[in-house]
Amino acid sequence: MIKQKILIIDDEPDIRDVLKITLECEGYEVFEATDGVDGLEKVHKKSPDMVILDYKMPKMDGHEVCQILKKDILLRHMPIIMLTGKGETQDKVNGINAGADDYMVKPFEPTELVARVKMILRRSTRDLDANPLSRLPGNITIMHELEAAITRNAPFSVCYLDLDKFKSFNDTYGFEHGDEVIRETARIILNVVNEYGNPDDFVGHIGGDDYVFLTSVDKTELLCNRIIDCFDKIAPSFYNQLDRERGYIIAKDRQGNVDKVPLISVSIGIVSNRDKSISHVVEIGEIGAELKKLAKANQGSNFVWDTRK
Repeated sequence: MIKQKILIIDDEPDIRDVLKITLECEGYEVFEATDGVDGLEKVHKKSPDMVILDYKMPKMDGHEVCQILKKDILLRHMPIIMLTGKGETQDKVNGINAGADDYMVKPFEPTELVARVKMILRRSTRDLDANPLSRLPGNITIMHELEAAITRNAPFSVCYLDLDKFKSFNDTYGFEHGDEVIRETARIILNVVNEYGNPDDFVGHIGGDDYVFLTSVDKTELLCNRIIDCFDKIAPSFYNQLDRERGYIIAKDRQGNVDKVPLISVSIGIVSNRDKSISHVVEIGEIGAELKKLAKANQGSNFVWDTRK
């Protein structure tokens, strides 16, 4: 069973020790940070399921850390428990206003803390079946959104997106760099859909380097073109200078042959009820897989519509 990860951000070693021992005894994987700046770095490196955050710290206080995390579109759903000093009522108010999900007053009873942690994580898991890397909704929510779109029977497009040449990149640069690419791709899709899409458009993460976004037919090509433009601009930054300048890496392809592998690009397959009726989620998935395969057969980033009647 995969352990849930908790990050403790506190400048007091004794508090961190108590929290770490208590939470590890309950089966959690625990990481520590000594101040707000260190905490933000570890959030991005470790992708915790929860943060326990002290309000008063050097370099950056808990209020500011909380605000930054809650403004990040990939991290805003991650629960935060704020630790405040006894009698510091304004700290509690400021913490809640900054977006903290709960607070506890120091000194605290370890058993009460564990109870709160379990309750909040249980609620968070139930409310958002999030992908652990991107924090985007996962397959359960994706299925519900697609079923709702079919039921509404209004014109829609389901856009399946994945990364080309990602396996070769992962093999060459390692999984940690690969995870950064997955997170950045999610960020690009979300930013584009939020800026150019409709208020009720949906973005989900199927897993690995596979994503899906649901939008109206009239917004589809705009969103696909903007996502491709944004991705292609940032893709070279994933590579070292040598690979970036020559425009490829020397790596094994999926058949195990050593070859010049182009830089990562994106392929998008668009399933729509624009030209034909769609009655089941399985139908969307099957058509989407075919269209992604067609898109990946083309060189570079591109998208492909389903034009069959």
